[in-house]
Amino acid sequence: MLILTNPTYHEYYLIHHNKRLIKTTSCSIHLNKQKIKIQRALISVFDKTGIVGLAESLNQHGVEIISTGGTAKTLGEAGLRVKGVSTYTGFPEIMDGRVKTINPLVEGGILGLRDKHADDAKANNIGWIDLVVCNLYPFSKIISRDDCDLMAAMENVDIGGPTMIRSAAKNVGWVTAVVDPQDYQGIIDELDEFVEISFETRKELSAKAFGHTAQYDTIIHNYLKDEHLSNDLSLTYNKHSAMRYGENPHQSAEAYQYPNDRSKNILNAKIHQGKQLSYNNIMDADAALSCLKEFDQTACVVVKHANPCGVAIGEELTDVYTRAFNADSLSAFGGIIALNRTCTVEVAEAISSVFVEIVLAPSFDNDALTVLSKKKNLRVLDVGEITARENKLEYRNVDGGILVQDTDNSVLTLDELKTVTKAVPSDIEMKTMLFGWKVLKHVKSNAILLVKDNETIGIGAGQVSRVDAVNIALKKSGKRLDNSILCSDAFFPFRDSIDKIANTGIAAVIQPGGSVRDEEVIAACNDHGIAMVFTGRRCFKH
Repeated sequence: MLILTNPTYHEYYLIHHNKRLIKTTSCSIHLNKQKIKIQRALISVFDKTGIVGLAESLNQHGVEIISTGGTAKTLGEAGLRVKGVSTYTGFPEIMDGRVKTINPLVEGGILGLRDKHADDAKANNIGWIDLVVCNLYPFSKIISRDDCDLMAAMENVDIGGPTMIRSAAKNVGWVTAVVDPQDYQGIIDELDEFVEISFETRKELSAKAFGHTAQYDTIIHNYLKDEHLSNDLSLTYNKHSAMRYGENPHQSAEAYQYPNDRSKNILNAKIHQGKQLSYNNIMDADAALSCLKEFDQTACVVVKHANPCGVAIGEELTDVYTRAFNADSLSAFGGIIALNRTCTVEVAEAISSVFVEIVLAPSFDNDALTVLSKKKNLRVLDVGEITARENKLEYRNVDGGILVQDTDNSVLTLDELKTVTKAVPSDIEMKTMLFGWKVLKHVKSNAILLVKDNETIGIGAGQVSRVDAVNIALKKSGKRLDNSILCSDAFFPFRDSIDKIANTGIAAVIQPGGSVRDEEVIAACNDHGIAMVFTGRRCFKH
């Protein structure tokens, strides 16, 4: 279907597949781009921040204010001149407040085109409403409550508010729509200086108003959907912070977050000191926190360029930190230190002796903060209680759309491990494999991880060849290979990697299995006296 427009007569035609032309409408609508004097305003807000100050300014400029319920009460208690919407319309609020602003006197006053519908307005005693100030109850707060059920959620779906906002935003030529308290001062300043509101301001605020209702509807839409991965997808975020730049200085960047999100994450972390977090800082810190959430035991994760370079678990935090950092101290330089226990003064002193960008923990001792404060550029993040990873959807941009998947929250158990070689891993080796697998999930593929004594000793990350990843992991391990475990995030396509680790001291291998050459790879292990277990699942992270 094709739409043709004759700009002279504003006639619109539809062309159907049979090529017949059908005239649909004939109208002449003028978009007013002149400044508008505000004579009447409708105010109905949930967030009452700054509303008294705005209303005071409107009163000073002789603007008649119509308002509803709690907003009218707030303005009246402040001594401002305000008319209740029921008084204005002559129709009471009914059905427990479900119907109050959906009225021809309200909607007609907002939607009417001043240069086209003046006669209709006069005939129906409709007065123009030039300014609509309205914001909606954050639906996300309701549905986040433990006691919220479907009925409670639906009772908090606003109908009149979105109608007023959309009506005002649509009639951008004649009406100013304001949904954000941060925009009140701009309205006040413009009225004080010019007495009128410009078209440029109205247009900017109209876009913001449609964004406000779109976000509101998106949250409701996502709440009501039954399907986990449905046929449609709606996303909405609020700006969290501006950034100097993105991954590189020539890339612009901003941080956004879910509306009213209060979960324990990097964006919600308390920053005790240090410079503003950069794009790369947030990416790396998020990667560190994600890996950290795999462990109940005392743990330390060191991340560099979104990859773990050292991970250790144990009993005592200082020991755990030391082992994790020394797993690859060269790569740890300028990295991220993540702890899942309160940072003590002892750990703080150890961290202060090296160069790192960020240290994050659920909390910090006061003495630890004092020690860390001596390194002014060190970013110190208090992320609050660290809990297991939630099952959320992950999004990744591609040209023309996005890819969506579940978070890999799978937990590998001993019962799932299948020994496929003559050599059988010991109980300790099997438990070490599970530790290694938890870390491996957070290493970019192709990934090879070498672990020993509940710490990483060598990580080969992000290689296009699995044998290259093996070579890097071996190189980083140095002389620590005796009785170590090799973990692979996917199957071995050939036996070359196994032949590579022969006589190195590596005792066992854990891998998904599933290659057409599995028997060849198993035979290689048997040839070299290396135990091997299959997981039956891989853990790619591209």
